[in-house]
Amino acid sequence: MKPRLLYRRKRRKGNIVVLTAFLMVALMALLAFAIDIGYIMAVKTEMQRTADAAAIAAAWELLDENLQTGTSSGTLSTNARSEAQLFTGYNKVRNASLSLSSDDVLIGHRDNPFNTALPIQTASSCPLNTVRVRVQHTAMQNGEVPLFFARVLGYNSQSLQEDATAALLTSFGGFKTPSDGSNLEILPFALDKETWDDLLDGAACDNWTWDSECKHVECGSDGILEVNLYPQGTGSPGNRGTIDIGSSSNSTNDIKRQILDGISDEDMEHHNGVLEFNDDGELYLNGDTGISAGFKAQLEEIKGEPRIIPIFQQVEGNGNNAEYTIVCWAGVRIMEVKLTGSNNQKRVIVQPCNITVRGGIPSTSTSSSYFMYSPVILVE
Repeated sequence: MKPRLLYRRKRRKGNIVVLTAFLMVALMALLAFAIDIGYIMAVKTEMQRTADAAAIAAAWELLDENLQTGTSSGTLSTNARSEAQLFTGYNKVRNASLSLSSDDVLIGHRDNPFNTALPIQTASSCPLNTVRVRVQHTAMQNGEVPLFFARVLGYNSQSLQEDATAALLTSFGGFKTPSDGSNLEILPFALDKETWDDLLDGAACDNWTWDSECKHVECGSDGILEVNLYPQGTGSPGNRGTIDIGSSSNSTNDIKRQILDGISDEDMEHHNGVLEFNDDGELYLNGDTGISAGFKAQLEEIKGEPRIIPIFQQVEGNGNNAEYTIVCWAGVRIMEVKLTGSNNQKRVIVQPCNITVRGGIPSTSTSSSYFMYSPVILVE
């Protein structure tokens, strides 16, 4: 074989060896990056899960359990922060609990908490309904995430952070048929606003207690005032506080069904699927014949269960022709029922009660609803 040809073959073989070595190094580098990237993505998933859980748990703390006097926004905020840190600890990242800085938890108010384009306001006068939690793996908080193979290329660690925002509605301007097809837990009985305002101002009785552990009503004070839902006079002769939600000719059986099962999709169709205040903050509903002994068994059956009632400002007309001006909604539970005897002895005693509702329409007015909350959901 000629020397020149042999030389060329040896050089070509050497080039192949060099190229192969280069490709192997490149392949190993890509593999190293792939492993590290996969690890980073796994850590990000864990961090997002942690942020989600912390935000949801913290948002539930904004539900004020102090029905009579209310809890200060500062206390609610402190409780929410503590819950965010607690659930951050429960949901470990890289088998370790992360800590949150004071800046990692933002608690405030959105006029419509589900509209992520709106800012979260932190003014103390605004009712709290939104929590944003940031989980960090940075040089300043919890340390950066260490890498493995990428270190040979000079990349020792990676800074990561994940955010989650959870919210609940606290102000409702009305209701629409829930998307899950469930009924609205609204009683077809209206309470006058004067009586409701007196209760909020402390001018009411406290004779009954709801035992949340045993799930029953018993005699005695529990610090939550009560009022009589059975009207002693609505200003409408022949009408005793019952309203039509659904057909204008609701029968006794319809009302019994609504007491037990709530307002159905079919009922809502008579209102074009929506019960909502107009621009003046009012909703007009027809009156019915009124609360009677015919509903006693159904009212007894739902004792202690949370329900929503409409609050009316005024009523005009007589009997079935009465028209109620509804101005707000309230969460209550029935504590006592007595629908026999003279009118001044009849009573359906209710006390304020937190109720989680579906199908609520957001309102910017803080006086459009009381003791009512939507379920907490992740919005970001």
